[in-house]
Amino acid sequence: MSEGLSLPSHYLYYSSPVKIVETSDGGARVWRVSIDTGGWQEENDLFTEIVFDIGGEVFRQSPEDFVQEVERFRAHYLVGEGPIFALYETVQALRDAAKAQGRPLSPKERALIRGIRQRTFVMFEEQLRAAGDPGADPEVGADDAT
Repeated sequence: MSEGLSLPSHYLYYSSPVKIVETSDGGARVWRVSIDTGGWQEENDLFTEIVFDIGGEVFRQSPEDFVQEVERFRAHYLVGEGPIFALYETVQALRDAAKAQGRPLSPKERALIRGIRQRTFVMFEEQLRAAGDPGADPEVGADDAT
């Protein structure tokens, strides 16, 4: 593991959310959000490129911003039904209304969207964990309660 790297760490890698977590033996695992399922795919081959910023399209994020990016990514690429997708539609409706009115989101709307995304992150991660996804971690989102 890279000296000085504190884990977990969170990144955007070519616009895709990626997290690096510590393993029980002191190593590291790299998890990337799947564009097809929203679950986590292990991609340890990205470790060096991300940690040493070889590719140039790597951006470190706070856990709070990472949660927002994961949910932005999932809402953009996934389609489905149920409470999570209803909340994704609510966020999109807020964004569409502001755009139609030719204005930026208000501070209240931004805070509402941030809160909704934090909630959907925890909900999605809990579903992944229940389904046995080893990369699921609803606690990341729970730390960002709004």
